[in-house]
Amino acid sequence: MFVTDESRMKGRWIVMIVISGGGPPQGAMALTDLERAIYREMDASPTKFTYPSWDAFFFELRLRASIITAAEDLERSDVSFASFKKSRCNEAYWTRKDNGGFLLNPDVRSSDAVRDIYLNGKKYAFECATAIIIVLYKGVLDVIGDALFDKLFANLYLYSWNYDRDLRLVTQFNGAEAFGGDVQYFKNPDVNPEWIEWQGENVVRLAPDLYYGHGIGITTGERIIAKLNRLRIEGSTVSAYLMDEVTHPDFAYLYKLTTTGEPPASRPTSALAGPGQVVAAIGGRTGIYF
Repeated sequence: MFVTDESRMKGRWIVMIVISGGGPPQGAMALTDLERAIYREMDASPTKFTYPSWDAFFFELRLRASIITAAEDLERSDVSFASFKKSRCNEAYWTRKDNGGFLLNPDVRSSDAVRDIYLNGKKYAFECATAIIIVLYKGVLDVIGDALFDKLFANLYLYSWNYDRDLRLVTQFNGAEAFGGDVQYFKNPDVNPEWIEWQGENVVRLAPDLYYGHGIGITTGERIIAKLNRLRIEGSTVSAYLMDEVTHPDFAYLYKLTTTGEPPASRPTSALAGPGQVVAAIGGRTGIYF
């Protein structure tokens, strides 16, 4: 078990981060500033976190930090916000489907295709759910590397909350705490039907009260709610709000993939769906393949 130095300095002796296998390895202090900020958030939490090893713990910190960086980089890219009807992509890497989704072209490496979104952003436009999945893929890619990413995510299809089963998203409800790299949702229950694409905003949490949302940018929760409230039906007094749910990749599952190079025998149910099927249901944000 492990009690952090910060815990001692605060006079707390409650073990919040439990790690098997003895003391920290030599590289434990070589965290980046971003990884250390996430670690401090987790250390200050009343939630108990348990890891089988230091490597597993550091993997989660790296992946959370990578997701944050991927979100910030997408905001700095030249991608545009668009509804499914007006979406666009680089046809050298993707085929745009009639529903506005992007299907990876044959003989194209998924790592190259995901990276192209960041490099040639002017050729892309999509809505906020697709943006979140792109950010998660890019975050994973930058941690596990091209070879393993191409092996695990060989047939990518970008559409709303559609995602490859090996991304394996986990959603927690009922007061779950959010940390850097988590995905959250601001719901706009009284959205004006003329602006139905603003029925909510999917966001990546970058830091306490700082979020990235595609089409809104990097800003605070208060400003996201103010933006959504301007798009309500006339006369509405029901404010947009941050939903009580937190979504993130299954860090333990992805860590196991990096140690074995192969998916485990009992893989999660596929999140890739055919026409008319539910492909993902995260709170009120159900993605449908039309």
